[in-house]
Amino acid sequence: MSEQDERPSSALAAAAASGAGEGAGTGDLVASPGAVMRVAGMVGKLVEEVRAAPLDEAGRSRLADIHERSIRELEQGLAPELREELRRITLPFSSDATPSQAELRIAQAQLLGWLEGLFHGIQSAVLAQQMAARGQLEQMRQGRGRPAPTVDGSGQYL
Repeated sequence: MSEQDERPSSALAAAAASGAGEGAGTGDLVASPGAVMRVAGMVGKLVEEVRAAPLDEAGRSRLADIHERSIRELEQGLAPELREELRRITLPFSSDATPSQAELRIAQAQLLGWLEGLFHGIQSAVLAQQMAARGQLEQMRQGRGRPAPTVDGSGQYL
């Protein structure tokens, strides 16, 4: 595995790698998981619809508005690190003309891809938390498995 493969690719992956089981959780990065999931579902449906039917200028204009609103809604449910990441990868449409169908497809696919990466990052962070909790439980079990020292040295339990 190369050094680049080992570097976290997103804020969620960084949280998982830096100790998500030690207090940092996905709730710190995704404040409104339900809202994020709803927007992601809507974006997925929009991508399917845009693939299925050609759009006239009014439809393209409406889809561009929906895309920009979706991003604003997502930003409200995300931590600042993820908001910044989302802003870096999404480019606004030019305000002087209605975007083409190809531009809309690319923008929607890009957003959907980012959301899928977000969900994979959440899964990784949750897995890291579970593994850390499992390790702590094992440590506690090992500590309890040893007989407690007694005063008289006989090693008998009461």
